[in-house]
Amino acid sequence: MGERHMYDVLVVGSANADLTVRVGRRPGAGETVLGTDLVESAGGKGANQAAAAARLGGRTALLARVGGDAYGELLLAAQRAAGTDVAPVIVDGAARTGTAMIIVGPDGDNSIVVSPGANAALTPQDVAAAADIIAGSAVLSLQLEIPMETVRAAAASAAAAGARVVLNPSPAPESLAPELLAAADPLVVNEHEARQLSGRADGEPGEWAHALRGQGARSVVITLGGDGALVLDASGIGEIPGVRVEAVDTTGAGDAFTGALATRLARGDGLADAARFAVRVGAAAVTKPGAQPSYPTLDELA
Repeated sequence: MGERHMYDVLVVGSANADLTVRVGRRPGAGETVLGTDLVESAGGKGANQAAAAARLGGRTALLARVGGDAYGELLLAAQRAAGTDVAPVIVDGAARTGTAMIIVGPDGDNSIVVSPGANAALTPQDVAAAADIIAGSAVLSLQLEIPMETVRAAAASAAAAGARVVLNPSPAPESLAPELLAAADPLVVNEHEARQLSGRADGEPGEWAHALRGQGARSVVITLGGDGALVLDASGIGEIPGVRVEAVDTTGAGDAFTGALATRLARGDGLADAARFAVRVGAAAVTKPGAQPSYPTLDELA
């Protein structure tokens, strides 16, 4: 990576306080079940990706909005602890920090309800004010927990500056704007998102990847959970094998993968090599509870 970059990775996205409770079984409609003690931790797709990249040694910054409340302080402290530059984060005294209510079942899988809070107030104007930071970053990482017009503005700013865009379209929309697809290099999707955005209810991951590239994405990465990942770019398609681990909590594992992928792409790795590293990071993240608290450092991967 050239010395002209201030940052390896700039994440423009969401920051949420994760409120997690574990249950022996999920409640049905109208039913109450007892859970464990509530755990408060730092989350949000944007903040998660920034923390993952920073913990792995990437020079990382986060552009997000948090409220002027205790949860906002929690999120800023977690980013600082991970090594993220939080100077671009906007503290909005008039808003509540975004929150995610997470129920983790006995199998480690989760159900999540998100209240966007301050994330909904991250605007294209905030992106415009950060144009120099975007121009000073090798990779811009985007997700969809902030307003879509803000995501589009960030992608356009990155394109103008020559920064590489890693787009994780989650939560998955019905469709993606053509200019967003065209900016994605890569588009990072899980199986559900790949199926939805490719418009193919059935088929194989390779078919979904080709369909998404046909729609305009420069390159595509489909994450396959424990089975690894599939990558597709101009040089062809490649399967990245999974790393077998005992899953404790899958919360934020996809964000760990994306943050790791962005860091390696910023350093000049090819897509397959970056994805191979990201699979290892995602696997490590599911072996511990929580999102950001589960993310490994380079030493912990060794």
